[in-house]
Amino acid sequence: MALRAVATAAMAARAAPWGMRRLCSTTSPSSFMPSPIAAMGNSEGTPLREQAPPSTNLFVSGLNKRTSTEKVREAFSQFGEVVDARVVTDRVSGYSKGFGFVRYATIEDAAKGIAGMDGKFLDGWVIFAEYARSRPERSPPQNNRSNSTGYNSYGR
Repeated sequence: MALRAVATAAMAARAAPWGMRRLCSTTSPSSFMPSPIAAMGNSEGTPLREQAPPSTNLFVSGLNKRTSTEKVREAFSQFGEVVDARVVTDRVSGYSKGFGFVRYATIEDAAKGIAGMDGKFLDGWVIFAEYARSRPERSPPQNNRSNSTGYNSYGR
């Protein structure tokens, strides 16, 4: 019975296109597929991303949709004086969008907050804390349909 299985597998391998054999092969590593660790970024397994400069403002991600601003403030206040905490919520449902911001009084407190809360559980979810990046500069919107008076001539 085992011999029949081996023979069937060998026939299927010969019938499969070369690319499919290479993709499904377990005998040699595929040259076009990176290792799981290399695909994730650096050797620690975290994605390779530009780090924001240290500041008192932290970006917190991975929040449960039921997590409130008060709960975030309470969790982060263990590591220093929290000046402001805000969970970004959906306008319609009122639930958290899964991220928020915490502002500490000092950069040292912010560093303690990151060390204390990054990768920890809050409301049953693993959260991530990092220094917040500043918003990119946005140019004012340009409306190609307006005339020199500023009124839209659409429909006139």
